[in-house]
Amino acid sequence: MSEICVRVAHRLPGFDLDVAWRSPGGFTVLFGYSGAGKSLTLSALTGVFRPDEGRVSLGEIVFFDSVAGVFVPPQKRRIGYVPQGGELFPHMTVARNIGYALKGHTSAERSERVAEMLAALKIEHLRDRLPGTLSGGERQRAALARALAPKPRALVLDEPFSALDLPVRVEMRELLRTVQRELDIPVAMVTHDLYEACALADTLVVYSGTGTVQVGSPRELLADPGTPEIRRLLRAVDMPPQVFARN
Repeated sequence: MSEICVRVAHRLPGFDLDVAWRSPGGFTVLFGYSGAGKSLTLSALTGVFRPDEGRVSLGEIVFFDSVAGVFVPPQKRRIGYVPQGGELFPHMTVARNIGYALKGHTSAERSERVAEMLAALKIEHLRDRLPGTLSGGERQRAALARALAPKPRALVLDEPFSALDLPVRVEMRELLRTVQRELDIPVAMVTHDLYEACALADTLVVYSGTGTVQVGSPRELLADPGTPEIRRLLRAVDMPPQVFARN
């Protein structure tokens, strides 16, 4: 499993992003206040955002290094990305949406891989449906299938379940956990739901309003918050032991 290393600094109007953390791989969840820089960090990882300074790497692959002058463009990083709404092409069927991520493959290769992903995400019955006819959970399954189709080095998700009803969220968490385990790729995800963060994370990265970052397993961080601000952020949560089954 590839280690994710992030050290980025960037000055914006009214906000300075300055974070550094590393995760051994598995499932990494970024949690914290809105506006603390979590989504911006994911953008630095995928390459759609270029920080002023820092270094971003996945295993031995360096995506960004301001000192060495390295910047790998997004299309060459091979990182699958799923935004909050999935953002499927509305005029394409589910199968065509998944196949769109397989440019450069032969028609036979695309057909085979699309069939594999439809089966893996259990959406074979949605093959010929348009996104506008799908439920929220179905759209997110299709978006996951599209992101995973090119066999990415890592998967990045920005609040992928926030618009879903609770039963569907629980179902999608279990699906995502299974997919991550079976494909054995690192996953980095942003959520504002601490229960969800603890249920999924091998490594929890807590962002606070002052830019403070603490990294560890959910159990470790809830037991021993590193700063008063992080303690306030986590204080009102009483997690049942079964939430920590993965840690």
